[in-house]
Parts: sequence; C-alpha cells; structure tokens
Amino acid sequence: MGNPNAGKSSLFNQLTGLRQKTGNFPGVTVDKKSGTWPLNAQTSATIVDFPGVYSIYPKSLDEQLVTDILANPAHPDYPDVAVVVVDASNLHRNLLLFTQIADLGVPTILALNMLDVARDQGKEVNSVRLAMRLGVPVIRINARTGEGLDQVRKAVEGQLATPTLPAKLFFDPAEEAPELITETRVTYKLDNNYLALQYIIQHDGFSFLSREQQVGLDALIEKHQFSETSFQANETITRYKRIAALMGEAITQKSASDQPTWSQKLDRILLHPVWGYAIFGFILLLIFQAIFAWATPLQDAIDEGVAWLNDNLKQNLPAGPLTDLLTDGILAGIGGILVFVPQIAFLFLLVALLEESGYMSRVMVIMDRIMRKFGLNGRSVVPLISGVACAVPAIMATRSIGTRRDRLITILVTPLMSCSARLPIYTILIALVVPSTRVLGLFNLQGLALMGLYLLGLVSALLAAYVLKIILKTKERSFFIMELPTFKMPRWNHVGLSVWESVRAFVWEAGRVILAISIVLWVLANYGPGDSLDQAEARVRQQWSVTSTSTTSRDQLEDRVASERLEASYAGRFGHFIEPVIRPLGYDWKIGIALLSSFAAREVFVGTMATIYSIGSRADEEGVTIRERLKAERNPETGGPMYTPAMAWSLLIFYVFAMMCMSTLAATQRETKSWKWPTVQLVYMMLLAYGAAFITYQVLV
Repeated sequence: MGNPNAGKSSLFNQLTGLRQKTGNFPGVTVDKKSGTWPLNAQTSATIVDFPGVYSIYPKSLDEQLVTDILANPAHPDYPDVAVVVVDASNLHRNLLLFTQIADLGVPTILALNMLDVARDQGKEVNSVRLAMRLGVPVIRINARTGEGLDQVRKAVEGQLATPTLPAKLFFDPAEEAPELITETRVTYKLDNNYLALQYIIQHDGFSFLSREQQVGLDALIEKHQFSETSFQANETITRYKRIAALMGEAITQKSASDQPTWSQKLDRILLHPVWGYAIFGFILLLIFQAIFAWATPLQDAIDEGVAWLNDNLKQNLPAGPLTDLLTDGILAGIGGILVFVPQIAFLFLLVALLEESGYMSRVMVIMDRIMRKFGLNGRSVVPLISGVACAVPAIMATRSIGTRRDRLITILVTPLMSCSARLPIYTILIALVVPSTRVLGLFNLQGLALMGLYLLGLVSALLAAYVLKIILKTKERSFFIMELPTFKMPRWNHVGLSVWESVRAFVWEAGRVILAISIVLWVLANYGPGDSLDQAEARVRQQWSVTSTSTTSRDQLEDRVASERLEASYAGRFGHFIEPVIRPLGYDWKIGIALLSSFAAREVFVGTMATIYSIGSRADEEGVTIRERLKAERNPETGGPMYTPAMAWSLLIFYVFAMMCMSTLAATQRETKSWKWPTVQLVYMMLLAYGAAFITYQVLV
C-alpha cells in the first residue's frame, strides 16, 4: 500500500516477477492486483497491490476499495502484513497513510523508497531511529532496481511470526469521544478504537455493513451529536503534529541548494500556459510521423511475406475447400492484422516513454485547464490517453475520478479516442488515398492525416463531454489535485515489456476474433441457398462464350466467376440487403459485410476486407499484398477505383466515431452497473458516425 506514484507496483513486480503495468505518473493501478511471492523453500505468500491512496478516507471508487478491505477483518484479502511503500523525499505527507493503517491494528512494515531523490534534496533519513520511534520494521529499498528485497523478506517473515504494532495509537478517538467509541465497540464487537471510528464516519460507504447496522450507527451518531467534519479535521491536525515530531528526530536536513532542480526548470516550460500546449502538440506530431516513417519498411516486409506464404500454400497444397479456407479465409484475415504490428508497437513504445519519464503527469496538469470547461478534470486525461491503446482498461481507469458525474461523462466519451484497433483501418486507408509527400521538407502528409484523425477523436470527446455536462446536472463539485513526480530516465526493460505485452495482447485478442470470423465469413462467402452459386457461375461462363474476344483473358473470366459466386453467396446477399442503408455513405455491399463483422471488434474490418477480396479474386498473381488488392478494386458502376478519396475519408470518419466494440460496451455496463449507459453510448456514437460519414462523402464526392 502507499500514496500514488510511491513505487508500489514496481515493488510488487520485483517480488512476484509479474509484469504489472507501472508508470511514472499517479493512477496506474486502478484495481487490486495479486501475485505469489515465494518467501522461502516451504512457504509462499499472496501479495496484493492496492491502488494508491493518500488516506483511508476515500474520495473515489479505487480508494473505497482499499478502505473496504482494511476496515473489514473478515474480508478474504484482509492483510496479515501491510507493506506501506513511502516516498522518502516526501515523508511528512506519506506517513499520514502509514499511521492510519497502523492504528487499524494491521501489522505493518514501512518501506522507504526514493531515498536517492531525498538525498538530492539534502535529506538523510535515519531508518533505525525511525523504526525505534514507530515501533515497526523500517526497510530501505529501491523499487526500480530491486535493492532491499532480502530485507523486505526478512521483515515480512518476522511480522508473520511475531506481529508487532506501535505501542499506542497515533490518534486515539476515545480521547475525544470516549462514550461513543466504547458503545460502538461493544455494539459491533470491535477490538480497536480507530476501527470503531471508521464504522461511525464511513458506515454509509461500507459495503459489508447491513442496512440494519447502518441505521444503528446513524442512531448512535445522533445520540452523541457527533460532528464528522470537525472530528476529521482534529484527527488530521493531531496526526501531522506527531509526524512532525518524528521527522525532526529521524531526518537530517543538510544544506540544500536554493537553485531549482532540473525537473523544476523543465516544468517552467512544460507547464507554461502557451509553451506547454505547443510542446505537447509537437510531441504528438512526432509520434504520428514516427508511426509512418519507422514502421513502413517492417510493414512492407510483413505484407510481402504473408502474400508470399499465401501464394506458396496455394501452389503446394492440393486444391480443395480446406486449402481455400486456409489461404483465402484464415491466412488472409490474420495477415490483415499482422501487417500493422510494427505501427502499433511504435505507438505503444512512444507512449510508454512518455509515461516512464514522468511527462504524462504534466499533460494531466495542462489539460485540466481545458477539460474543466467541458465537464471533465485533469484525472480524465489518464482514461482518455489510455483509450489510445484500448478503451476497456481506460474505462476501468475512471475509478480514480472522484465525482460520479465526471466519471460517468469520461466513461461515455472515452471510446471516441482512437484506440489501437482503429490504427490498421486508418493506416491502410490513408496509404491508399493520401500521398506520402513531405510538407516543409520534414513532415509526412500521411502522418499529418493520421494525427488529424486522432485529434478529431479528442475534439469530439471534449464536445460530447460538454453536451453531457449540460444534460447531467449535479451539485457535486469537481476537484483536481496532482503531485508531479520528478523526471526519471525510462527503465528500458519496463518499456520493452510494456510494448511486448501490449502487442501480444492486441495480436492474441484480435487474432482469436479474426480466426473465428474468418472461418464463418469464408463459409458464408463460399456457400449460398440451393445451387445459386453454380447458377451464377454458369451464367457468367455462358455470357463469356458469347461475348469473349481474343483480348479477353482466362484470368479475367475467373475473376468474374469468383465475383459473381461471392455476390450470390449468403454473405453477398446479406451485404446487398444492407447496401441501401450504407450507399449514401459511398459504401458497397462488400464494405457492408466488413462493417457488420467489425461490430465484434473494429480491427476485424481489415481482416474481413482481405478475406473478401481474396475470395473475390482468383487470378494467380504471385505475392499480391492486401494493399494491392484494395488498390486494384474497381467500382462496377464507374469503372474507376473503388477507394476514391471521398469514399475512403467517409470510411475513416465513420470509424473515428463508430462504437464497434462489444468489449467496450461490456466494460461500460460493468462500471456503471446498468445497461442504460452502454445503450446511450452505442446509440449516440453510431448516429454521430453515420451523420459525419454521410456529410463527408456528400461534400467530397
């Protein structure tokens, strides 16, 4: 346990070997995480990593999680030992939480982290003297490097064998309200004064108390005329007075330079009301330029490799339905995702560097000025930026937002941020219609187009939040407090693991869905009612025998046969059924099939298009890539390219706004405990997507 950004998750990873996400900004852990730690050859312990909190008085859902467990000894996660990780450079504030946990009667170990930062500030912490004054083990650690892990192990074993607690409470509520505390302890069979105080102050928020118990506590409060506000204020003052006395004995303040640190110097620029936004915009521009510039060679290699493998399988495997399923169905669909792995990897790499360095906290601060005007606050930045990777964990990250309205609005608008599932759609369509021309000799036009789509998602999220702010009235006041961590060099092993885990999760999650949909789609595209496919083929061959000329090739005939069979299949008929609805957007029935299949997950769109065009083209061209197939697609009505700028931009705008992810809707339902808000989310985003795509196509056509 510990304050936000104190190093809890880093220590958790060091002890368990798990790869939990860590970052140099508050709010990384939004739920409790658990792992196994082998204490010795015979014994192992379950370690639980809790969200960062400043005190046990909760102001958000993730803080409530911590309080519910600490105040309920019957909870399965109630700790045998609490390792409280503190930032040694800010010990005065961090010890507040420690004293509260110790007062609840939990055997506690104090882990001093960030001692190097404290030294830079001229502070020297005497851990032995601190341990003697606190009455609990105090360990010096470095959670980033793993220093002090053996001492943590020995301290935990010692506390498990012989639990030790401070000699007296840091704050004893019985000194202020003896009758109320005594009556509460007797009535609810409690053996701790401070726990009795938590029953009194927080009883309405405790999920483990029955309604009858809550009513009984209300009666006790009224009977003794208890004032929660004044009591809490007195508690905080008393605790800080005792902590100040401890600090005077345990910390030696050496002569510190009056010169600002390099972090403070950087913050003068990065938090500037003008330069802060300019630098943030420039960093975003560099990220999107890099996604195209660095990933293109790798992307081309994967694209050509998949096409080469597909061609070789067709040549070396016996012709038949299974070979067609493997090449035109499964491999074509999955290849449509693998080709975008380099771009996704570079996106996660650059975002991880921003998180590890500490810059992300600065982004929260400067964006709070803007977001507050739209009904959000700076803490909404974490979910919104996390939404660039995936909306599901981003929606879970809203638990750190204190007010219900701000949290609900953030949940509803987060899917408008362009997630990694949209990146394959963006990049392939941009590559088809936007030239890779350089602007000002530095910026790639395709990178600028990609950045424009991401900014469109951000602007639309802010505008949607503003509308929801007007609709969802509340008297609850929003607040934003952010402690800025110092800048640090990124831990490259953490960055590498973050990129690996993100890419692996993307490929695995998308791959499973695409595999299932590719098989279903291949079946629907290769079979139809009765003998409709054979009739379509016979009709084409009969027309060819009548109209063919010496310039008509056999490949052209086979292409036409494949196209007609696809159109007569179940998939083709379904596409034609919805075509009147999507025709005003510039889409044909083939794109309609891809739109419907991508309701499971957006990234399925590219895989579906690759499968459809593989089935719809039987020409034996060697090494035909996915992009080449899309580029070669012709509009049957005009004879020109199917993917014109008007149609491609209409499709791009549609996917900026479209809610096409069942997992996101499920996450919204889980966090709001209602199907009302996922329904609102689905309806408003789909209407927005259709309307914006319609306007785009009609203007550009």
